[in-house]
This record gives sequence, structure tokens and C-alpha cells, in this order.
Amino acid sequence: MDIRIGITNSPREISFESSQSAAEVQQTIATALESGAKLFTLVDNRGTAYLVPTESFGYAEIGSEEARRVGFVS
Repeated sequence: MDIRIGITNSPREISFESSQSAAEVQQTIATALESGAKLFTLVDNRGTAYLVPTESFGYAEIGSEEARRVGFVS
């Protein structure tokens, strides 16, 4: 699934694909924000870890879990 994370005071966003479910991503972010943690970690399909500081976290856009269609649709 595609994940985009907006960072405050930054014109760029973090964008990557992850094998984590939408519920797992939402739970990770919500837990970090509610507990007052300094950062939360998300991992992409290649194993790269993204450490996002909760202080500058702006938003998260979590894409759908369904596979993309390939080819022409009529």
C-alpha cells in the first residue's frame, strides 16, 4: 500500500510503499501521538525504516490495500 507522510514546515513529503496493513499503520501513528512518544517508525517493502518525529508530523495519507490493475480497461 502507498503511504505519504506530510511534515510540517517542509515542502516535501515522505512517500513509500509498505506491506503493513492500513490498520497497522494507523495504530502505530495513533499510539505514538497518544503516548507522547518522540517519534514513530514505519518500514517500507525493501526494509528501509522511516523514523518520523511526532513533533513535526503533519498528516498521513494511507492508500488502499487492493492491487493495482494492469492493462487496458474497457
